[in-house]
Order: sequence, then structure tokens, then C-alpha cells
Amino acid sequence: MAKSLAIILLLGLPANRFFENMRMPGLLGMLILGIIIGPYGLNWIRPEMINISSDLRKIALIIILLRAGFGINKNDLKKVGTSAIKMSFIPGVIEGFFIAFASIKIFDFSFIEGGILGFVLAAVSPAVVVPSMLDLNKNKIGTDKGIPTLIMAGASIDDVFAITIFSAFLGLYNGNNINIGIQLLGIPISILLGIIGGIIIGYMLLNIFNKYHIRDTKKVLLILGFSILFTELENLLKSKISIASLLGVMTIGFIILEKRPEVGKRLAIKFDKIWVFAQVFLFVLVGAQVNISVALDSGIKGIILILIGLIGRSIGVIISLLGTDLNWKERLFCIISYIPKATVQAAIGGVPLSLGVASGDVILAVAVLSILITAPLGAIGIRVFSESFLTVEK
Repeated sequence: MAKSLAIILLLGLPANRFFENMRMPGLLGMLILGIIIGPYGLNWIRPEMINISSDLRKIALIIILLRAGFGINKNDLKKVGTSAIKMSFIPGVIEGFFIAFASIKIFDFSFIEGGILGFVLAAVSPAVVVPSMLDLNKNKIGTDKGIPTLIMAGASIDDVFAITIFSAFLGLYNGNNINIGIQLLGIPISILLGIIGGIIIGYMLLNIFNKYHIRDTKKVLLILGFSILFTELENLLKSKISIASLLGVMTIGFIILEKRPEVGKRLAIKFDKIWVFAQVFLFVLVGAQVNISVALDSGIKGIILILIGLIGRSIGVIISLLGTDLNWKERLFCIISYIPKATVQAAIGGVPLSLGVASGDVILAVAVLSILITAPLGAIGIRVFSESFLTVEK
């Protein structure tokens, strides 16, 4: 496994730099590298590394969400709060049902199979979106109207809705007596528990920092350790109650920044440095999950279905932004920023097939295809249109 670690680092960093030098998002280079050296390509990554890749990807995602928490300004959050809540579920729900109904015609699915596919695809990728929004924050692009904060906050909750509804449709397929209405009612509770958990951990860490003199590097390790344990708590309680732990992780950073701004700013710099290392593993290992031959199996039908879903998502973003002071260019930028899919699709795309869903092979193929199409499209779109569509704050 040590050899695989070395290969990922030694090839991932140059791939990132190469794409950045071409004025393209570095994550594309790392995704493509993962596809090439992964088990469906040259097979240079050892099976042991692939077996733990989901844990490594989760830790990397926790790191960037903590960094996002340290980058959210309370005033910006107040400004975009209502819109962020709407962005967290309206686009994803509309996209999921657009795909559910379209797949009945395109793939001859049942509505339940269509719902499973729809909500595999409906999750936006915080791993792609959040780093891009942090870059905008750093460069004061779109910050006059809090657009990066709006998109980061919405994207961090979007997955909760998608995965919950996906699980409900999967339960219906397996004949379980599931009430989707009750499942949906549980989502606000999940979000609230995530925020409360993040607040508790944030204040607990602040108390430790106040009582003991701890170097910033050790503070980072403590925060990361508590955050990982919090996400594991979600897994332990999953059968009884759902907790939006990733939202809680962002809340930890937000609380520390609000209560100890000087500490929060220093820790944000530390997490920036860790992210340089973590992003290589996140994007290379996401790429390693992509089997291009499987993606091609869904063909033109799969591409059409993904595009129909993106139309639904775009309509959802437009609805979510009604009543805001954003102009048409800023609204279009928000639509573009909500395109990327990667982490959730890589994580759950193969679940229906493993559980014996009849159309599981098609669902996996379309999920993989959605990563190949939307991750580059969204990442490039954010990079290209941010400066021309958004205002640069002086």
C-alpha cells in the first residue's frame, strides 16, 4: 500500500499543477489520473488502497468542509440564509423526479427504479464545489452578495436530501413498508441534529483551547479527530436516527471562527495546507472508482437522461433564487456551480446493483457517466465564468 501512496502523491501533484498551468481546475487532472492508474485502467493502485479509499475520501471531504466552516462569515450567512435553505433541497428534489419520470420512457424503468436512479444522480458534489467557492472567497469574487457562502451552505445539505430519498426508494424496491413522507419529515431533524452536534463540539473544543495552551497544529488534529468521530457517530446511529454530520463539521469551524476569530483565521491557514495533501487522495481515488467501459454502456440514452436532470436542477436553482437581489448573470453562475457530481455518485452508484436491483447495472453506468460529464463541466464552468459573471469586491 505504501507504493500506491507514493504513486498517488508523486503523480497527483504534477497532474494538478499541469492542469492549473493550462488555466483549468487542477482537480480534473487528478480525476483523470485516478481513472488512468485505477483498477479499471493501468491498475497501479493496490487493492488494499481501494478497500480503504472510501474512508480516505471521507477524511479529505471532512478537511475541506472544516475549511469551509472557517471561511463562512456570519453576516454573509444571515444575508443568504433563506436562499441557502431553498438551494439545499429544491434543485435536487426537482432533478431527482425529472430523472425518475424520464427514465420510465428512456430505459423502461418502473417509477421506483427511476426514483433510485434519480436520487443517485441528484446530489451535488461538495468535494468539487466547496474548494472552488473557497477560492472565490479568498479572491473576493462574488462576496459582495455572499454568493460563495450561499453555494457552499446549500451544497453541504443537498446530499442529505438526495441520500435520504434514495434510501427510501431503495427500501420500497425491496418491499419494506416505508413512508416517504415520514422519511422527508426526518430530514429537518437530521439537519438540526447535525448543527447542534457541531455547536456542542465547537464549544467543547473552545473550552479545551481556553484551558490549555495548545499549539495550532495540535488544535487542527483535535478538531479533525472530533470531526471524524462525529461522522462515525452518524454511521452508528443510522438505523435509528439520521444526523447531517457533514453539516455539523462545517458548523464546528464556523463556531470557532465566530468565538475566537484570531484562532479561527490561523487554523484556516493550517487546513489550507492540509488540503493540498488531502485533495490529491480525494480526487485521484474518486477517479479510480470510475469505470469508463461501464459508463459507455449507458450510451446516448444516459447522456440524454443526465441532461434532463440538469435542466430540472437548473429550474430548481432559478426557483430557489426568486426574490433575491442577484442579477441574471449571478443566477446563471449559481446554476453552473450546482452542476458537478462526483463523491456521492462514486459512493452509492453501485449500491443498487450490489443489492440485486434489476436495473442496477444501468444505474451504475449512468452514475459513472454523470461524474465524467458533470465534474469537468461544472469545475471548468466555475473557473471560466466566475470573474465575468460575478463582481470582484475591491
